[in-house]
Amino acid sequence: MKTRKVAVIAGLTGVLLAMGGTVASASAEAPETGGLSDTVIDHYMRDYIERTRLPGALVAVTKGDHVVHTAGYGHTAGGGAITKETPMPLASVSKSFTALAVLHLADQGKIVLDAPVQTYLPEFTMADPRAGKITVRELLQQTSGMSDQTFPELTLPPPDTLKDAVAMLRTAPLATDPGTTMIYHNPNYAVAARLVEVVAGVPFADYMGATVFGRLGMTSTRTVNTTMDLPGAGEGYIRAYGQVVRRSHPKWFVNGSYGVVSTAGDMAKWLITQNGAGHVFPEETVRITQTASGMDGSKYGMGWETGKTAGGAPQLRHTGWLLTHNSAQTLLPASGYGIAVVTNTGMISGDDAVIITDGLINIIEGRPDADAVPFTMTADLWLGGLTLLNLGLGFVGVHRARTWARRRTGRAVWRLFVRLVPYALPIAFFVGLADLIGFPMRRVGTLDQITYVWLALYIWAGTGALAAAAVVASRLVHTVLSRRSGTLAPFMGGPAPTSASPSPLR
Repeated sequence: MKTRKVAVIAGLTGVLLAMGGTVASASAEAPETGGLSDTVIDHYMRDYIERTRLPGALVAVTKGDHVVHTAGYGHTAGGGAITKETPMPLASVSKSFTALAVLHLADQGKIVLDAPVQTYLPEFTMADPRAGKITVRELLQQTSGMSDQTFPELTLPPPDTLKDAVAMLRTAPLATDPGTTMIYHNPNYAVAARLVEVVAGVPFADYMGATVFGRLGMTSTRTVNTTMDLPGAGEGYIRAYGQVVRRSHPKWFVNGSYGVVSTAGDMAKWLITQNGAGHVFPEETVRITQTASGMDGSKYGMGWETGKTAGGAPQLRHTGWLLTHNSAQTLLPASGYGIAVVTNTGMISGDDAVIITDGLINIIEGRPDADAVPFTMTADLWLGGLTLLNLGLGFVGVHRARTWARRRTGRAVWRLFVRLVPYALPIAFFVGLADLIGFPMRRVGTLDQITYVWLALYIWAGTGALAAAAVVASRLVHTVLSRRSGTLAPFMGGPAPTSASPSPLR
């Protein structure tokens, strides 16, 4: 998912992007293991925070059934120090928890993964008869056919409960036939969470607390309905022009799909379970969630995605993004390592969790630190220069509008409009910016959300549109004034039209 986002946005700007602190108390529950230790990880995190100005992060590293490192770094948006016990939102990493909850019900014989969802959740209806064929497995593997293109959840008023979230789907059609294509869509997991609470007969949060978090000893972990229920109401940071900017988070519905809040200490317990240790849940159950569906080439399982490290070793990963936080959980089956990182910087403008994780993997696999930083730290400098160019060109265009209009006095009106058509392109680009970014990823957002995702891009596109509109408006105004003055000139003391006929006064 991250690679596609970077490629799409870099293509829009046409800019060559180069990928180019305070540490709270840290603790470990196991001695140095493999290539990573407390000292190595702390050193890496200090360097990373210094070069990126990252405000805060949680880091958990395990190997097999041992905890290598759990720590907090920096501070929250509210100014509090982050420790290994500070709760932070996991965003879409939450999907792997929901998947395990559903699989546990399947282990108990309470649901069948290949049965239609409506068998257990009759309230799940859509404006498409094909929805009756969607199975529980297809929800978890994101092959249900639901899509942002037909149900743009992040542009709609957010519900308050899982029941309301499912009810909103009644007016939505499907984008594809169920079971044919993998399309990442958060409501898949909202429906799965609602299924859990209906089948189990208790609220989803209570079920997760008792059956998943509680059984794993994750006593500081919970799941919430909306971003308003997150610590600090989800407040965090975005990056812009090399700086971090504190931002509040708009209200989104997150339960089931991206509503889990956890700590570094608890995430270490989760990683140990996912690596096949601990034996709290059957090993086969965990393996099913981590196995890619293979549907139409999909590498997505149930809250996990298969892939490879830079060194070619197999890895399992799931990332998560809010507008003000990002996260990543990664398993390395060959070495037995598990890594979980949460940072309080938002999506795209601050993909710190993935960069930190990949930096730690480089250490494990014996590669030197690449000194990587979020790509916007470089791209924003280019966009800043282009923004100033937009403003400069706009000023020059407005200043010369009178001369431009005078030179075209007497020309056909249609020719004038043809000359102005190219100025509509920056305006159209800005208005359609959210769609241009979201279309290749099959996601739908708003212009306001772009101010979080990539503020410098928004400002560049916005100033381009503003400059173009100002030039067009000034040229039209001066064209009208110029033509009026030309028409009224004989009556205002201006030169009269010449004639070849003799003067009657002769």
